[in-house]
Amino acid sequence: MKTGLLIVDMQNEYFPGGIMELSGMDEASVKAKDLLSFFRQNRWPIFHIQHVIPDTTSPVFAPNTRGMQIHDRVQPLPGERVITKNHPNSFRATSLMRELQEAGIERLVICGAMSHMCVEATTRAAADLGFDCIVVHDACATMNLEFKSTTIPAEYVHGTAMASLGFAYATVMSVSRYISSVASAKAT
Repeated sequence: MKTGLLIVDMQNEYFPGGIMELSGMDEASVKAKDLLSFFRQNRWPIFHIQHVIPDTTSPVFAPNTRGMQIHDRVQPLPGERVITKNHPNSFRATSLMRELQEAGIERLVICGAMSHMCVEATTRAAADLGFDCIVVHDACATMNLEFKSTTIPAEYVHGTAMASLGFAYATVMSVSRYISSVASAKAT
């Protein structure tokens, strides 16, 4: 089954110093870099997703700002596809589906930000469109949320998103488990 890597919104806005700093983003990006390196070593298809809000007055992800740029740790190389989106679902009003079909992709390995928004929306859409999905939980990050005057810690938001995806939409695993499972499959 031909596999592609989808790195969703690993952008400066979510890192320390950004307007929407996420809990654990540095750690998640290190894991995403490991995953990216593994795909590059195997010469497998890589798709970078970049969220841009077309309104130049937007406080986040405005065009041509440092915040909307993909973080240096997972910076695309020449030839790697970069797909710009304006919505949480990476398939909505983008070229992603066409590009995946043209590349013959059947399985997606997904990581990025935010766990409970763009990663979750993209994974659900991908599964609904017939892709076999793997979400790499330790290469994803999110933030604290509020509900009924209660702060829900990012760790619980992330865990709930991963549990929800793992229930019916994807296989959820760590970077090390994914890499070792691929190595085991190659050995047999």
